[in-house]
Amino acid sequence: MLIAIVMSGLAIGAVYALIGVTYNVMFSASRVMSFTAGQLGMLGGVLGAGFIGVLGLPAILGFALTLAACALFGVLTEIVAVRPVLKSLEQHLYVLSTLALALMVQQFAAIEWSTEPQPFPQLLGFGGGGPGDEKFWLPMLACAAVVVGLELLYRHTLVGRAFLAIAEDNFAARALGLPERNLRMASYALAGVIGGLAGFASGQLLLAFFANGAMLNFYGFVPVALGGMGNNRGAIISGLALGVFQQAAYFTVGGVFASVAVFAVFIIVLLAAPQGLFGAAPQRRV
Repeated sequence: MLIAIVMSGLAIGAVYALIGVTYNVMFSASRVMSFTAGQLGMLGGVLGAGFIGVLGLPAILGFALTLAACALFGVLTEIVAVRPVLKSLEQHLYVLSTLALALMVQQFAAIEWSTEPQPFPQLLGFGGGGPGDEKFWLPMLACAAVVVGLELLYRHTLVGRAFLAIAEDNFAARALGLPERNLRMASYALAGVIGGLAGFASGQLLLAFFANGAMLNFYGFVPVALGGMGNNRGAIISGLALGVFQQAAYFTVGGVFASVAVFAVFIIVLLAAPQGLFGAAPQRRV
């Protein structure tokens, strides 16, 4: 039982962590908390199942098309729901604009796909339901790939350093001649790829279900709050810990009480550390 708890916890925690990173990538580029992050995960599962399971495309091609479609949705989010808000004095309206777009996508998926969970095809052929099942390993491998990829991007490429510059101070970056709007669109496309990868890799675990978007929106936000806003490493660690704790609660006290336990720990941690476990305390000039 312990192995089952750990494996399922790490797998679902890796998905939460990836959605948390999706939140962070969009937030770092625009200072907007886009509530379409969970919908990107939902689209990754639904589109992957559609391309591979329904249309019968090869897994590699279906994977590439899924990530491309999610990247396009990320750019659409920036253009439709974020850019108009950034021009407004009431910039907190992003809560409504991104949430409205997320609900539209969710309802469209329910109408065009299905209102019932649909199976996701096997990709590698490692099944059986045991610890070696690919549904457990694929989310963890995807999480590891994103961690390594982002480190290489941010540390060893000019584009990555430009991303860090607008994340640190977009006004200063604009003064230095960096194309802020193009970089913001690229960041949202990158977030779309990460969110789509999370949904695609967890398709066998969560199934292709339109309601996964709302679930991932919440459970993906928890690692962001616990890890510190914009802190990808904190989101990864917090997401994995959340997944293991949630699965342990499911096994011990059951579904409803497990959710209560997650909420309780979430509130307690934020009361003790409002900036998150790995976030820096805000500095005030006096």
